[in-house]
Amino acid sequence: MTGKRWTPFFLMWLCAALVFSQEITTEKEEETSEPELNAAEASIFTQKNARTMTLSIPAPRGLILDRNGYPLAQTKVAYSLALDFAKVGMDAGAEEAVAWARSKLAKANALVGGEYSISEKRIVDYYKHRRWIPRAISKVFDEEKAKSLEGTLPDGLTLMPVYLRHYPEKSIAAHLIGYVGTKTRLPDGPINDGDPLFSSVEGRGGFENIFNDELSGVPGLKKMIFDGEGEMVLEEWLRRPQPGGTVVTTLDLKWQRHAESVLGKGCERGAMVVLDVRSGEVLVMASQPTFDLNAFIPGISQTEYDKLRNNPAKPLFGRAFQAQYPPASTFKPVVGLAAISTGAIGADQEINSPYKIRIGNTFFRNHTEGDQGYIDVKRALAKSVNPWFYQVGIKTGPQTFLSAARRLGFGSQTGLPLYGEKAGLVPTLEDIKEAEGRPISDGDTASLSIGQGMLLATPLQVAQSMAGIANGMSLMELRLVKQVQDFHGRVVVAPSPKVRNDLDFDPDAVAAVHEGMMEVVHASFGTGRNASLEFTIMCGKTGTAQWGAKLKNQNLAWFSGFFPLENPRYAFAVVYEGLPGERISGGAKAAPIVRDFFYEFEDEIVDVIKPPPRAMVIDEEEELAIPITIPVVEDPSALMVKDGEFPKAELVNPGEIPAAIPVEE
Repeated sequence: MTGKRWTPFFLMWLCAALVFSQEITTEKEEETSEPELNAAEASIFTQKNARTMTLSIPAPRGLILDRNGYPLAQTKVAYSLALDFAKVGMDAGAEEAVAWARSKLAKANALVGGEYSISEKRIVDYYKHRRWIPRAISKVFDEEKAKSLEGTLPDGLTLMPVYLRHYPEKSIAAHLIGYVGTKTRLPDGPINDGDPLFSSVEGRGGFENIFNDELSGVPGLKKMIFDGEGEMVLEEWLRRPQPGGTVVTTLDLKWQRHAESVLGKGCERGAMVVLDVRSGEVLVMASQPTFDLNAFIPGISQTEYDKLRNNPAKPLFGRAFQAQYPPASTFKPVVGLAAISTGAIGADQEINSPYKIRIGNTFFRNHTEGDQGYIDVKRALAKSVNPWFYQVGIKTGPQTFLSAARRLGFGSQTGLPLYGEKAGLVPTLEDIKEAEGRPISDGDTASLSIGQGMLLATPLQVAQSMAGIANGMSLMELRLVKQVQDFHGRVVVAPSPKVRNDLDFDPDAVAAVHEGMMEVVHASFGTGRNASLEFTIMCGKTGTAQWGAKLKNQNLAWFSGFFPLENPRYAFAVVYEGLPGERISGGAKAAPIVRDFFYEFEDEIVDVIKPPPRAMVIDEEEELAIPITIPVVEDPSALMVKDGEFPKAELVNPGEIPAAIPVEE
């Protein structure tokens, strides 16, 4: 096959990187009596075609995994066709080199269905300065295609192995993972020490960008000597490539997959977030619609990118953490907690709640017809009675309940490693005065008390607030990364659960709000009955809001909450973007999405939330040590996804982590 001199040469470099420091041997020619050359002793001054060069060999990029060791981003070996200029000769003229390259380029395009082209100047420059190194001229393709081309390549064309980033789950968690792009363009001019053999990549958005240093690894260096005929006579490693590390996220891939599935079936545009109340770990963060990360690898055309960017559904937009919405009635538990905790009202105090009340010169109405009479916070939450919260919000005061909102995480970024996270908005009195041109009024306070007005929040923030309300005493710091490991498998970063804010809510307030949120789901008059789960007692809150500055008659539906009522473990938020003119509500649109999601994992959840066993008598002479560790995959095949199944990643001692994983397409 043409190019045999080069293909094993490049494969050797790649394989050496994949097995880290393992020595790679090649077949040697018959030994002669001539002394062995050393690259450091080479001279090029007597022969114009002789060269000594040192090239940089990019390192394989590290893995991004879910909490159980399943791959979200990995590196595999791909191939491209390359021009082997040695076949045109070391002393060809410019016209001869251009004609030869154009002929080979046409054959390469025919073989791989490409449309690659090179300007005459770049051909001449490359031949003049870099003819010892093959020049890639095609799109990349997989190993199966490469094998089909072996033995059939025209003289002057060779296979060049390269690293290719691969996202085995395609669109799953795309807004979190991000993608990579080419770091630098390969040069055409004179060879300088340290020039890369092939293009390296860098993170563009998401984890790929935020953890770029940890994932990148350290490139290797190889020195080579070419004789006067352009033949390589010696090669030696100065430094072998060191693969990048591994980022282990807190995401549960099975849960993330199902969340995106139920979102896709339940709405055209929306988001879902699921958190672990105790640890603050993010288990699910899904946005609908999404996009296939592999479309960006190795590069995306401007036409295809414009299609994504100009799509009115905004698939590139991570709604879960980048979209800012009015929290609507999901904000009402905050007002109830603040009012009771500060003594503005009692935990069991009943307040008259007519269909409408007059505030200033304006009537503020309930969202449904009817006088509700005297009701307490539990009934007000369960039926989402606006007039109750108008009055309680005014009595409590905006500064008080907005301060409680800030302690619950509204109005500030979560601190998670997210690319482009929005902070939402909890306005100050000065913000309102500047926006309205007057001091805050009772009417402004009434709107804020039902989660509208100037209030804005991301779905992530609403879920975070629910985790804080479920806890009652503390708001945990959220976590999206479980571990960062170096290329040896050693843990270099392992965040532990931490308290972000003390909440200082009165226990009676917490109990009353919890009971009211339980009735939202389980009482006959609750607005969130469509979310009920038979295997647990859920606490929730529906919400519906008008939104969209440019679109009229467009509504937003929420359902958020936590479960179980006793010893809460999971908190969540779902938002459903209504289309213009669509009649929606949180109970009708968002609540069923929550139900459909959690029912899929009933058995798993029941095991997690079941009460702890009763105390047992333990023999003090016996000790049971249960090490808690993150799966480190020793066998690369364990990370291969076959027919949609999830292979079980084996727990092993930290050691070799494969940097390039064979992937079945």
